[in-house]
Amino acid sequence: MTTTATPARVKSTDLGDGVRLLTLDNPPVNALGYALCGELVPLLEAAAQDASVNTIVFTGANGMFSGGADVNDFNTPPTADTKTVRSVIEAMERIDKTLVAAIDGNALGGGYELALACDYRIATAKSRVGLPEIKLGLLPGGGGTQRLPRLVGAYEALQVMLKGDLIKAPDALAKGMLDEVIDADVVAAAKKYAGKPKRRLSERKAELGVANLGLFATPFVVAQAHMMVPPEENGGYAAHKLIDAVQAAIELPFERGWAREVRLFMELVQSKPSAALRHVFFAERELSKVPGLPKTEPVEIKKAAVIGAGTMGTGIAIVFAEAGIPVTLIETKDEAVEKSREMIFGMFKYQVDKGRLTQEDAWKRANSISFETDFAELGDVDIVVEAVFESMPVKKEVFAKLDAVTKPEAILASNTSTLDIDEIASATKRPDKVLGLHFFAPANIMKLLEIVRGKETSPQTLTTGIALGKKLRKVAVVSGNAFGFIGNRMLFEYEAQAVQLAEEGVSLARIDRVMKQKFGFAMGPFAVADLSGLDVYHFISQSQHGQPLGRIPIVAKLVEQGRLGQKSGAGFFKYDKAVGKGREAIPDPEVEQLIAQLAKEAGIAPNPNVSDDEIIARCTRALADSGAELLRTGIALRPGDVDIVWIYGYGFPPHHGGPMHYAAEVGYTPHGGTTKTETKELTHA
Repeated sequence: MTTTATPARVKSTDLGDGVRLLTLDNPPVNALGYALCGELVPLLEAAAQDASVNTIVFTGANGMFSGGADVNDFNTPPTADTKTVRSVIEAMERIDKTLVAAIDGNALGGGYELALACDYRIATAKSRVGLPEIKLGLLPGGGGTQRLPRLVGAYEALQVMLKGDLIKAPDALAKGMLDEVIDADVVAAAKKYAGKPKRRLSERKAELGVANLGLFATPFVVAQAHMMVPPEENGGYAAHKLIDAVQAAIELPFERGWAREVRLFMELVQSKPSAALRHVFFAERELSKVPGLPKTEPVEIKKAAVIGAGTMGTGIAIVFAEAGIPVTLIETKDEAVEKSREMIFGMFKYQVDKGRLTQEDAWKRANSISFETDFAELGDVDIVVEAVFESMPVKKEVFAKLDAVTKPEAILASNTSTLDIDEIASATKRPDKVLGLHFFAPANIMKLLEIVRGKETSPQTLTTGIALGKKLRKVAVVSGNAFGFIGNRMLFEYEAQAVQLAEEGVSLARIDRVMKQKFGFAMGPFAVADLSGLDVYHFISQSQHGQPLGRIPIVAKLVEQGRLGQKSGAGFFKYDKAVGKGREAIPDPEVEQLIAQLAKEAGIAPNPNVSDDEIIARCTRALADSGAELLRTGIALRPGDVDIVWIYGYGFPPHHGGPMHYAAEVGYTPHGGTTKTETKELTHA
């Protein structure tokens, strides 16, 4: 019997002149998992004991330094014999030789903490560094909260860690996070540091980094930092712990500060918010895995078209342009074209003003969007996205025209938010080339994309949609074809539950306040409805056999009165252009009275003792129930897919992990389904 040896995750090479190179080689991101750390520690100890070695250089294979710790390891507590990132860094601290980090590609989380434990840090210009642990509800646990304040000052270190952003090497150099940025071979450059004096950050004193605040500078900055982040119970748990750890770096010796960091880190690993955020992390990485989907190569999208130059169509065109795909916008109205041009050039000017694009790149992208009036101009496009009025007859007419003028292999996609993809596809002779690409408004800002597969959508078409979603830098979720797909189907159930609470006498403002401020939604349900437009809800209600939200036709009554939401200055709430630029919801007693009157006529009894917790429970259970039904019927593939849709598309608080994760966390079993991790297999006719 033969066995295959596991390839070494760390390669040790002598470069001469007393330099030993340790190369991290653990594809795809050189994660510092338990196994790699188990190899790295003895190699460090061997180098420390080798009298011929005066310098140890760390680098990563395949253009990547290290993406940090392996997130999977957080679910498996280390034993006494397990080697972790902390074990590696503790071993580095004991070494009386020069340590150099030669960074090419990303050095993130534990990867950058390893670099911080070195004496010198050199990076290529294309590299990025950062400590993004806050995005998983954690803080850096390998000494990052103690070393970075000693390198750049506590104030700057807090900004870096609380944001969790990836920082380009030139910017990191300017902040003092790197010693040198080069365009040449980074390992060769690192050799120049051979034998240079040690300068461990652990031996430095952490400075605050803010001038002219006097004796009370530290308490003031710490108090301000705590005030600037959300409350612990509403998404800020990790942020407050992180601030506590940085405060320890200022006030305590290094060893005691690191001990406090470790304790705070372990508290966060075991916390519900971090478990929820790690669930989101893994769920997002499962999105492109569609069970039962035959492996096939996606169609290469070299040129695109969008039908309709309204706000949505223009936003979609911008998304294609930003991805480097030329796009043709079809629009017959001169006024719409002019507004679209203004939106396009205004958006790219904003990118230039913010320093995100050069003037040259912005001009190039803006001019990659062309305008035409005739469908006949679309003969050479690879994909068309229809973004016209949400009407089945209108959409079928558009698809019939597209079917006649585009090349046979072109993919035809609809941006519909609720309509039947199969019926739309029936207007063509290529239903296998039809799918839904449901962008969320504003399309050039919102990250979510629902990819809707019809019963005849081919594996190649679906695969192309998934690949396109990645190229457009969207979080793309595959959905089956059903009314409202995943997100909007659940939205109507959520809004209906909010309306039912209002029918029972709970004020609209209170419901919105509880769901936003106490639970953590980006907006309350009634503010969301006003933003979307009550006429949209009414139109959809009519298309669904007149089924109202809730038990009384309150939306129909408001629409009759011309109360369409923000766009008309009144909906469930009032809006005054002098208050918050017309976007701030102002409670309106007339609406409360109308709801009370209709509820009384319908025989709905008041329920004056509804608690805040009951408001949260009823609204979130409505989401979980509808999500479970979508899972049961195979419209959604996984509970995590449902959670991703609601986090990225509807402002569900990430620290609660999405509606399905939250239901499981609080022990609620949805009606008609389950919150357990089950995956539906996709089948094709």
